Amino acid sequence: MERYVLTDAQWAQMEPHCLGKPTDPGRSGRDNRLFLEAVLWIARTGSPWRDLPGQFGNWSTAFRRFRDWRKADVFKRIFDALSGEPDMEYAMIDATIVKVHRHGQGAKGGPSSQAIGRSKGGMTTKILALTDALGNLVRFRLMPGNRYDSIGVPPLIDGIAFDGLIADKAFDSNALVAELNERGAMIVISQHPGRSQKLKIDAELYKWRHLIENFFCKLKEFKRIAMRACKTDKSFEALIYLAAAVINSR
Repeated sequence: MERYVLTDAQWAQMEPHCLGKPTDPGRSGRDNRLFLEAVLWIARTGSPWRDLPGQFGNWSTAFRRFRDWRKADVFKRIFDALSGEPDMEYAMIDATIVKVHRHGQGAKGGPSSQAIGRSKGGMTTKILALTDALGNLVRFRLMPGNRYDSIGVPPLIDGIAFDGLIADKAFDSNALVAELNERGAMIVISQHPGRSQKLKIDAELYKWRHLIENFFCKLKEFKRIAMRACKTDKSFEALIYLAAAVINSR
């Protein structure tokens, strides 16, 4: 008996955002819940699509269906539906590095076009995430692993209101500090040793940064995210959205 992931409550929220209905011909509407379980099986085991157990149907059909849903932004809509209203009293930013399996390399356009770069760990992708005060994912960006964390911050926080920002010293930049001062947001960013004029931060509040680290730990329980095997950044994003939707709704 296979171990399934989705609860009835989670599926009830996901179902309205799926493509097709059970009476549609072909793969578009056939048992959407089982198909999402198939994608989650791939994500949590790290297995190739060809190894998908037969109870989920033909692996090639499931993969083509995954590609269709990815192109239609279904996984992003599912993530939005299950995430609810974020608690933006404070926001937290952090990044994590994932190694790219050799099967995840070689896409058209070269590595950098698919958010892959060479860093100390080899070929890697960086997941830059913004969470709410509870450590639930709000937004994320993929970057090549050799890019600086702070480069991806402006588009990550654009259009999002929060009362304060918690981050480690990798995000201590004059540009970000100026942006937060302009917003009137509290700055809870660990100071870089080279900063000439140190800012006073709330040390007790800074300890809550462990919540975003906890989120990354939960995300990397999905082995195909802990080691990227998707050739395209869009496919990798889709898996992250689905996994984060499950995490946020637990």
